[in-house]
Amino acid sequence: MIVAFSVTPLGVGEDVGEYVADAVRVVRESGLPHRTDAMFTSIEGESWDEVMDVVKRAVAAVEKRAPRVSLVLKADIRPGVSDGLTSKVETVERHLAR
Repeated sequence: MIVAFSVTPLGVGEDVGEYVADAVRVVRESGLPHRTDAMFTSIEGESWDEVMDVVKRAVAAVEKRAPRVSLVLKADIRPGVSDGLTSKVETVERHLAR
């Protein structure tokens, strides 16, 4: 499964990069395949428990320093698929190359 999520600290001002970095650090340390872009971090794992544990810990890292946290999450639940982070993008690129 792939989960794309965004953690936003609230009540800390406009510059939230250092707070977001705390969440991304948790994802990177998890060892799961992941990608971070300007809006979301996507992680891929075998199960809800595995992926959601990382999301929960990422939110907790931001909660330590922010009075309020917003979480946006989107999940692609597709058992038996691996390397979806790469293969989904490759499929789109293949179609664009035509």
